Amino acid sequence: QVQLVESGGGLVQAGGSLRLSCAASGLAFSTYGMGWFRQAPGKEREFVAAISRSGGNTYYADSRFTISRDNAKKTVYLQMNSLKPEDTAVYYCAAHLSASNYYYSTAVSSYIYWGQGTQVTVSS
Repeated sequence: QVQLVESGGGLVQAGGSLRLSCAASGLAFSTYGMGWFRQAPGKEREFVAAISRSGGNTYYADSRFTISRDNAKKTVYLQMNSLKPEDTAVYYCAAHLSASNYYYSTAVSSYIYWGQGTQVTVSS
């Protein structure tokens, strides 16, 4: 049974930082590209960051965020800096199968496993 469990969300003031973690189990973690997405109330789920299965390639929707992974710990991280109230959302990690050490996806439809989400609230 595949599980992705996010943690690290919470309430933070504008300009602050948070580090989200996503612990994976039940899958061969190093064969999956990983991504972070977010969804605010009344809005569609949107791409935040992605990382290839090797960790060598990354892509961001916003340069304030940094994605990283530790394949030995089966965990992916999202460091978020200079947070703004518009960053308020539920943040989800997700996994997609990848045949390449260099490939990552930014498309929601590519991801087959999803976590339950963690709430991030940024106050002004």
